[in-house]
Amino acid sequence: MVWKAGPKMLAEAPGERLKTLRDILGLTQAQLAEVSGVTQPWISDVETGSRDATDDKLTQIATATGTPLTFFKVQPTSVPLDSLRFRKNSRARKTMTRRVHAVYGESFRVAETLFDAERYPTPSLPFAAGDENLDDKQIEQLAAETRESLRLAPTAPIPHLTRALERAGIAVAPLVLPDVEGEENIPVGHFGVSHWAGIGAAALVGYFPGQQGDRDRFTLAHEVGHLVLHTFRPRTQQAVAEDEANRFATALLVPVERATAMMSEALTLSDYARLKATWGVSIQALIMRAHTVGAIGDTRKNSLYVQLSAKGWRKQEPVTVGHEAPKLLWTLLSRRYGPRPYLPGSEDLAIHPTLLRSIAPTEPSAAAARPAPAATAEPALKVYNFRRR
Repeated sequence: MVWKAGPKMLAEAPGERLKTLRDILGLTQAQLAEVSGVTQPWISDVETGSRDATDDKLTQIATATGTPLTFFKVQPTSVPLDSLRFRKNSRARKTMTRRVHAVYGESFRVAETLFDAERYPTPSLPFAAGDENLDDKQIEQLAAETRESLRLAPTAPIPHLTRALERAGIAVAPLVLPDVEGEENIPVGHFGVSHWAGIGAAALVGYFPGQQGDRDRFTLAHEVGHLVLHTFRPRTQQAVAEDEANRFATALLVPVERATAMMSEALTLSDYARLKATWGVSIQALIMRAHTVGAIGDTRKNSLYVQLSAKGWRKQEPVTVGHEAPKLLWTLLSRRYGPRPYLPGSEDLAIHPTLLRSIAPTEPSAAAARPAPAATAEPALKVYNFRRR
């Protein structure tokens, strides 16, 4: 039986929904007018609130863009978008960041709806408070407490970070940006985005899939860092917050006890590659972790980075790290709408179908999704294949 999300009423501000749709699709008013056949002045007037939206025009726009009409008849997300934290770099343009805001907001609304309907447990994470910047000791402690809350071994490699987050009530969603032709694209310069309102509330980590599984794992750990470190410290400066989240990510992925025991000035790049195969963390991040815990000094760190550049490993490291496939949102979606949930789900949840397919991808086969078991006391994740270069 198909579950209904509730009665659909015209949103209090359909103009805001229209702007959100344009942001999701990356269209200007003129471009939306050209695509839909609705005039640009009409679009502008509705967005500014000087004219009422009509069902016939909204239907015209919905049909042209492949968007369910219900999109315009649902209340927008409850996420305060200015509270979002990103993992991004200097190549990320402001217009693209605004588009990511819209895509994430819609994804969070859907995830929250599915969680509420299923009464799925919300995460119980540790959190930092206060206005002071965090030192390494505080971050290490919070990372250890996070491992405990995720029911992970305190000092072992994390075989499947995505699954651990989902078990703990943190939804994980790959994000793509749909266009009016139904194709997908990934924004340049953006890696991840997250939000958690705090105790008793839903949490969603969105990431933009990359070519390397280790990059995606680091992005997830970085975003968990934002949930733990900055949910109750929203005034932390962006640059400081990013640095703290990066330090948290490596502390979560490689606990300090193991890092200090296995890292030293004597390690070569080949040694770091083998550690990458065990821990699922990039060589560059492992070198920085060694420096953070005091296992290597500035001179050795700089030397290793020079060697990385000389080998061309800054852009393409050796060792293939397998991609982790999320399954929680797909499970909740298919439970409500059956084994082919996208069309009924997109209509009822009032979301663009391409975006719904992105955040709740079809569950992979059990064999593909299941990480190989560890064989020794120093477990190596067998989805990682070490290649010498």
